Amino acid sequence: MFTGIVQGIGEIIATTEKNTVTSYAIRLPNVEGLVIGASVSINGVCLTVVAIDADIVQFDIIKETLERTNLGDLSVGDVVNIERSLKFGDEVGGHILSGHIFATGVISTKSKTGDQMSLKIKSPPVIEKYLTEKGYIAIDGISLTVGKVEAGYFDLHIIPETMRLTTLDAKIVGDLVNIEIDSNTQLIVETIERLLQERSDQI
Repeated sequence: MFTGIVQGIGEIIATTEKNTVTSYAIRLPNVEGLVIGASVSINGVCLTVVAIDADIVQFDIIKETLERTNLGDLSVGDVVNIERSLKFGDEVGGHILSGHIFATGVISTKSKTGDQMSLKIKSPPVIEKYLTEKGYIAIDGISLTVGKVEAGYFDLHIIPETMRLTTLDAKIVGDLVNIEIDSNTQLIVETIERLLQERSDQI
């Protein structure tokens, strides 16, 4: 479990491939107490630690994860958002995340006004029913509030602190971002759909 409050930025140090598994060696900003088998959010994707060498941590990634997220676009020197898994008693500053990505979106526009940055994301059809203005969403593992929602797109407004602590400021138009829908929103939408379908079946 994660909260969407990014704790720092990691750097891809090396990538290797063996059979159907790709391994990323990532320099983490904090490895204190980290053990093999622990879960870490990398750009919002829950990955398992398989090796630790000082501050270089290795993660194995299967083909499906590479194809369904933006992790497949990464190469040596690229940076990623890092969040360690939630521990009992930790403050939930964002919202609860599982680290399971629903889909990827594409940055359609990027603009800055003063210290604020705004992004417009082209959303895949599979998530459109879950999007609501002022609702929660996670982008590359960052807990954010949805801005204006229009056909096929939604806006995000990024504060300076989020720009400083995450990779969003370095993103450019055309980049893919990982999207995780808020689990409460998903539950409400799918429950309403089920109830409406059951009512329709009874008519």
